Amino acid sequence: MASPVQHPAHRPLTVGFDLDMTLVDSRPGIAAAYRALAAETGARIDVDLVVSRIGPPLETELAHWFPADRVPAVADRYREIYPDHAIAPSTALDGAREAVAAVRALGGRAVVVTAKHEPNAKLHLARLGIEPDTVIGSLWAEAKGEALREQGAQVYVGDHTGDVRGARVAGALSLGVTTGPCDAAELRAAGADVVLADLTGFPAWLAAFEAGRAA
Repeated sequence: MASPVQHPAHRPLTVGFDLDMTLVDSRPGIAAAYRALAAETGARIDVDLVVSRIGPPLETELAHWFPADRVPAVADRYREIYPDHAIAPSTALDGAREAVAAVRALGGRAVVVTAKHEPNAKLHLARLGIEPDTVIGSLWAEAKGEALREQGAQVYVGDHTGDVRGARVAGALSLGVTTGPCDAAELRAAGADVVLADLTGFPAWLAAFEAGRAA
């Protein structure tokens, strides 16, 4: 006999999180990695500009500084040197550990879905003591939505309008935080359902959200 189809409100709680500038302030680390890349390649890279627009895929940013035919190889090299330069300087954003722990405390699953190279994403999380159930890397915007849908996420938390688009594809509630390059107005205009200043208010919001689902 086939199992009954669960209504979305009755599915186990699953919350997706972006990584860079949602859970992790990776600006110091990314800046260090780009400075090392510039020194190695001789490219002139405005590192301050790079870190002001973190979010889209690495190749998108590198295309501003390298000819198109060099971007794939330079991207590989950046990912290779990243652990030596970017992990140690990066820090957890306020409320990040508590936000992930809040999902698990309610019996839910926390899933990190990020554009970052997955092994490097896992290095950040391990160093900072943030413990999601699953980490999925190398996805951006709508492609994040496909993974979130496969994971059964009801909520996706991110700092970029691309994260809002991913949530929309997944049919998930979009919760934006203004800790990254997009302000509250941009996130709302893109379709975010909820906007918080940072993750410190997330556990209380999540408790109310889950109570509403249960009701």
